[in-house]
Amino acid sequence: MEWDMERLNSQIKFIMEIDRLKQVFRQTYLSDGSRKENDTEHSWHLAVMAMLLGEYANKKIDVLKTMSMVLIHDIVEIDAGDTYAYDETGNTTKRQRELKAADRLFRILPKDQADHFRGLWDEFEASETPEAKFALTLDKIQPLLLNDASGGISWKDNGIRLEQILKRNEPTPEGSEVLWDFCKPILEKNVKNGNIIE
Repeated sequence: MEWDMERLNSQIKFIMEIDRLKQVFRQTYLSDGSRKENDTEHSWHLAVMAMLLGEYANKKIDVLKTMSMVLIHDIVEIDAGDTYAYDETGNTTKRQRELKAADRLFRILPKDQADHFRGLWDEFEASETPEAKFALTLDKIQPLLLNDASGGISWKDNGIRLEQILKRNEPTPEGSEVLWDFCKPILEKNVKNGNIIE
């Protein structure tokens, strides 16, 4: 069997480069509150959620495409770093940093795969297709579920207000009204127990 050594080398180089994503830690704690999750754990969790919860998307989705999208959506944070959802200053430069990272990272791949991966990433960012909207919904509710399970550590540490969470989640029902409706009582409970400031 013959293969293109240059192509394989590019693919292996990308695989080794994205190993660095394991070192990018987020502000959300694991469900047991023992430590903060990293980006690879987050992306894997979203992929499993897409596989399990795809039936709750507002519109029929290609589940495999959605899984692929969430697996690569945070790869840019290898260069750009994780920007905390409620960091107003960091969010002003987030888009610029992530575009630069996408340009570098996806170009490591052979052109056909680079174009495919970049296309998935751009689609997620635009959040216009049913798959992208559902992927974004998962990206928004997963930290909410973990915050609830961990006793609201991240919310309490950062003094997060309900209005901030609701503002951040304005697009969440566009991907799945069912999943957003499921999360509303969780927020109410955490306001009541003092984990979220009303």
